[in-house]
Amino acid sequence: MEPKVSIIMGSTSDLQVMEKAAKVLEELEIPFEMNALSAHRTPEKVETFANEAESRGIKVIVAGAGMAAHLPGVIAASTPLPVIGVPIKAALEGMDALLSIVQMPPGIPVASVGINRADNAAILAAQMMATGDNELAIKLKKYKEKLKDKVIQANEELETVKYRYKTN
Repeated sequence: MEPKVSIIMGSTSDLQVMEKAAKVLEELEIPFEMNALSAHRTPEKVETFANEAESRGIKVIVAGAGMAAHLPGVIAASTPLPVIGVPIKAALEGMDALLSIVQMPPGIPVASVGINRADNAAILAAQMMATGDNELAIKLKKYKEKLKDKVIQANEELETVKYRYKTN
């Protein structure tokens, strides 16, 4: 089994956030890899990874980073693959990371999801790949149906909650 998505984080301290992406990819049965690479501490390894990802069969890169959050942009600068940045709440409530990820120069786009939303990054990666993969598109539709079912179930459970002035 060869990975199709690469989950990259600046350090293993980001694992708690980035494993949300792993869980979604696992549920959708999409092979992935996970690595820690630092744009600041291992820049040569980041560049080598980014340069080789496409030839290894990677289709989308999900890169999480906090604070200055340079990792997604540095990767995007060295690969033609789509890069989805996950801003990680490490300082300034994650706003510093979010702004670092979305404020890329012309020609070096990085998609971004909400702060700590690695699960949404995995779904977006799957949606990108599903444009050319009908089997994956069907899995995504089923996944989203399960999300809808959770809300319906939650609403049914709310019906059993009783308050003196609650009318439904």
